[in-house]
Amino acid sequence: MGNRTLFQFFHWYTPDGGELWSEVAQKASDLASSGITDVWLPPAYKGASGAASVGYDTYDLFDLGEFDQKGSKATKYGDRPAFQAACQALNDNGLRPIHDVVLNHKMGADEKERVVVRRVNADDRTQIEEEEVEALAYTRFTFPARQGKYSEFIWDKQCFSGVDVIEQPDEIGVFKLVNEYGEGQWNDEVDDELGNFDYLMGADVEFRNNAVYEELKYWGRWFAEQVPVGGFRLDAAKHIPAWFFRDWVGHMRDTVGADLFVVAEYWHPDMGTLANYLDLVDKQLMLFDVALHHRFHDASKAGDAFDMRTIFDGSLVSSKPDHAVTMVDNHDTQPLQSLEASVEPWFKPLAYALILLREEGTPCVFYPDLYGAKYEDRKDDGDVQAVEMPAIGSLPKLLQARQRFAYGAQIDLFDDPTVVGFVRQGTGSNPGCIVVMSNGGAGRKTVELGADHAHVVFKDFLGHHEGEVTTDEHGRAEFPASAGSVNVWVRKDIE
Repeated sequence: MGNRTLFQFFHWYTPDGGELWSEVAQKASDLASSGITDVWLPPAYKGASGAASVGYDTYDLFDLGEFDQKGSKATKYGDRPAFQAACQALNDNGLRPIHDVVLNHKMGADEKERVVVRRVNADDRTQIEEEEVEALAYTRFTFPARQGKYSEFIWDKQCFSGVDVIEQPDEIGVFKLVNEYGEGQWNDEVDDELGNFDYLMGADVEFRNNAVYEELKYWGRWFAEQVPVGGFRLDAAKHIPAWFFRDWVGHMRDTVGADLFVVAEYWHPDMGTLANYLDLVDKQLMLFDVALHHRFHDASKAGDAFDMRTIFDGSLVSSKPDHAVTMVDNHDTQPLQSLEASVEPWFKPLAYALILLREEGTPCVFYPDLYGAKYEDRKDDGDVQAVEMPAIGSLPKLLQARQRFAYGAQIDLFDDPTVVGFVRQGTGSNPGCIVVMSNGGAGRKTVELGADHAHVVFKDFLGHHEGEVTTDEHGRAEFPASAGSVNVWVRKDIE
């Protein structure tokens, strides 16, 4: 199958109307031809906001666009038959569907319950008041439209550890539910931001309840019987106890497939924190390289003032490459989103070259960067802002280059603050390439390939440089780097 390449087939502002699953099916063949191997799909189940839900406000895991719930039968992306057809089309084209799993919380409960809560300091979740307060909370999920089909499990106040809204008294904040689990404390093995980051939003799932634990394992097995599953993207991992995902992922590998690709969203730039998390989950999964994304963002903003020799400093891919999923942007970092830190378009070809053509890490390509996107939303100040994310013109060629030339041992050429590069030496069956780039003016990089590459003519595969480069009798040559751009030099006789 060649080099593994993940594609995120959605963004936060994917248009409503239930057309995405059909688009996935239509584009499956082209994606496979382009070199994509795995396709990350958005949450497929019904969210609390129905047909408007991006999917992260989980309501019913068993409703894949089949039941008239939350004001619609279909989800934002289409109905169940269209979802199944999309997954089958990916599978038929040799692509692995990677499914987004949002297990941290549920929203849109069907009924209120009388609960007992303790108020929590939202800025330090370890500070939980001793006083117990009786109130009403939306914690009962009965899924009346589904009527027990696929699962008869009813979620109630024993299934959750906290909420953010109570009634009688009417308050908004963070409230620890008092039940038989955890002795009034949050889960451990979660991120220590805000003291303890177990609680994120909605009705926070109580994983220490064995009935909940078994239901979520059952759901994973059930889901894999409905559609092809190549792996999972695990949402909000920093808020979910590591022991749960350690067990859940192990169970999925035992029952669904030993070779499942699993990547968790643990949004943290500190390598010590991520290394500790990987240890807690027995290194069964990969993580998104948050630190590298922020390096790309910073570099794109700073221009030639950014020292390109440091681009991988503090990144996950530099310290634990076998567990790193590298990315340029995603649905949370795009403009107007909660973690907005988008990479400027001029720098994206450089960033993609750095994740697609290097030996380390598994790269993820973002939908708007391949196909473009236009949308509008309200900014924090209430004004509506229109956003256009242009397709990156060189990205299709970079994807081709990954599958054709990104092979063999790697030699880094990170010896200049603005002009850097690396060599992929190729293998017996796959040619290599020479990648040079500049975040400033045009430059050159001297490369010594050895006598077995004497008098070889090279051409820029991306077409950013019209000239050719010929090595001398020692296999040595200077390879141009176009200003503010990237060049991928490959042998002319195989280009």
